[in-house]
Amino acid sequence: MALQSQKKVVTTLGFRAARFGIRTMVVLCLVATGRSEERKTPSLPKPGQVDKPAMIAFIKPDSEALPGIVVDDADAKLVGQWKHSVHTPPFVGKSYLHDMKEAKGKKSATFTPDLPKSGHYEVRMSHNSNVRRANGVPVTIRHAEGETMVKVNEGEHAPIEKLFRSLGVFRFEKGRTGSVTIGTSGTEGKYVIVDSVQFLPVKGE
Repeated sequence: MALQSQKKVVTTLGFRAARFGIRTMVVLCLVATGRSEERKTPSLPKPGQVDKPAMIAFIKPDSEALPGIVVDDADAKLVGQWKHSVHTPPFVGKSYLHDMKEAKGKKSATFTPDLPKSGHYEVRMSHNSNVRRANGVPVTIRHAEGETMVKVNEGEHAPIEKLFRSLGVFRFEKGRTGSVTIGTSGTEGKYVIVDSVQFLPVKGE
């Protein structure tokens, strides 16, 4: 009887140790997975990769470090074929997109934010500039009151930190009901640039 009791104790201890080992392995796997999925800030392009090296200083590689809610081109819903590039800084994230001057009117990029609360937000879009950029890019803002379309001259330097341009202040509902769509209609012969859209809550609300 004493021997059987000892066997039961040993078996119980062995089962507990095995269960503890499994739990430890699960925890270690979760930690390892979490580390592997940590967000990495994109590296800046080298001077030889860009047309104006002095503008590298104005690149915002980490969109999450910017104020407000920023939707980068990597998270935009794209229609048609777009091309990634770092040739003309500045931009947000690891690169920007351009439409290759092709299939005008058949391409678009829609940026949909997940807003934390209802209220008024200033909407800004980022783009780089040069003489090859389109000067009448159609941008449609879908907000709580309906839709507003503005045309942006991407050939003109963006006035905010050489990167952002304000599209206006609009009221949005909480969540993902609003959006900004950048189109290409009426921009023949020029490049349309797509980079990011920023939603800044208006203070005092």
